[in-house]
Amino acid sequence: MWKLEAISFFRIIEMFHFESFHMYGIITTGVILGLAITQLFKRGKVKTVEGIVHQFNDKDKTWWRYILGGIIFGMGWALTGVCSGMMFVLMGSGYTVFAVFIASAMLGTFAYGYFRKVLPH
Repeated sequence: MWKLEAISFFRIIEMFHFESFHMYGIITTGVILGLAITQLFKRGKVKTVEGIVHQFNDKDKTWWRYILGGIIFGMGWALTGVCSGMMFVLMGSGYTVFAVFIASAMLGTFAYGYFRKVLPH
């Protein structure tokens, strides 16, 4: 992602101003690959490393939790200005300030685990 400049602020601004196809190409490639690989797993064409056919379970129809989770994730993304996966890339690139963001993300994960029993699922 570093070599593709997908974590560059300037590339993201270009994407939102529709000035560059670069980022849309990366996103589209990821979506198409994700769909294709998921379909291969669902149809039993691909097995796990142990040779087991992976089974997908149907999700609950409780859409409210996905909306709420997306809003919370989006607020965190907006506050940090970086996707959660890219925090590690930027940290490895020498931007040590992202250690604070990674620690905060881990704290949020542990807080969810602690409060999970009382949250509506």
